[in-house]
Amino acid sequence: MPREATGIRAEGIESVTHEVAWNVLGGRILGPAPFLVAGVVNVTPDSFYDGGRYFDLRAATARIRELIDQGADILDVGGESSRPFAEPVSPREESDRVLPVIEAAAKFSRHTPTIAVSVDTYKAKVAEAALSAGAVIVNDISACRFDPELMDVLSEYKPGYVLMHSLSRPKDMQRDPEYTDVVSEICAFFEDRLNALTKAGLPEQNIVLDPGIGFGKTLEHNLTIFRNIEKFLIFGRPLFIGLSNKSVWGMLLGLEAHERRNATQAATAVMAVKGVKIHRVHEVMSTVQTLRVVEELNKGLSKAYV
Repeated sequence: MPREATGIRAEGIESVTHEVAWNVLGGRILGPAPFLVAGVVNVTPDSFYDGGRYFDLRAATARIRELIDQGADILDVGGESSRPFAEPVSPREESDRVLPVIEAAAKFSRHTPTIAVSVDTYKAKVAEAALSAGAVIVNDISACRFDPELMDVLSEYKPGYVLMHSLSRPKDMQRDPEYTDVVSEICAFFEDRLNALTKAGLPEQNIVLDPGIGFGKTLEHNLTIFRNIEKFLIFGRPLFIGLSNKSVWGMLLGLEAHERRNATQAATAVMAVKGVKIHRVHEVMSTVQTLRVVEELNKGLSKAYV
């Protein structure tokens, strides 16, 4: 197991001053930048927050324009809901949903070189088609466990890759999830999957780590991850987090999905102070503002605390 990370007073606050750089497809590097924001483009009828809103190409393209105008660095396009108890869709149906949107997003990306396109999938065939259509990142909830052939696609294309922890598939991940020590078990998971991915030929600098908030975790598991997020910095890879409007805020504060924006921004600020550099969100403009405030207020703070 890698070395223990020290507390927020040292590594967490110091990490706010460090910039993030992430290698993606074609040798391109996102950053260096103080933070990166991934805007969500759900091309699904049943996502928990905005299901159906961007289901057709015209609406999805308008969403892409909106996210770029708001300051998104990454456009994360997904065609299968990963909410708890969601039913999977076939690779063909998922491809039919995401490929036209990825192609549209890639056109914007060519005109705005700072924008990167990501596909949110765990299926090898969908990932390969998306990478051929212009995506440069694969955001995978499965860590290549649901479709082992995805490892071959990653090895061949060498895209940016989000390595996320999930206890099991969305259909049953929330059926009484249990851990002895959730943080230590996720660390062991990351170490195992990082070793497998790099052994298969995906460069380590292409990989970022996501602890998987809400993916096979109770409220207390999620809160424990938040409180100890800096411990995942021991791997030396950027942290990617998706906490936007999730049910954790509903359970904690009794909020409906559309009422969770303030909780999302408060948590985003704390995660940024603790060293998280890549944030996947629905409300990009608010998140960019939050992260800029964190960046400005922490200038010079490290000297006072370290």
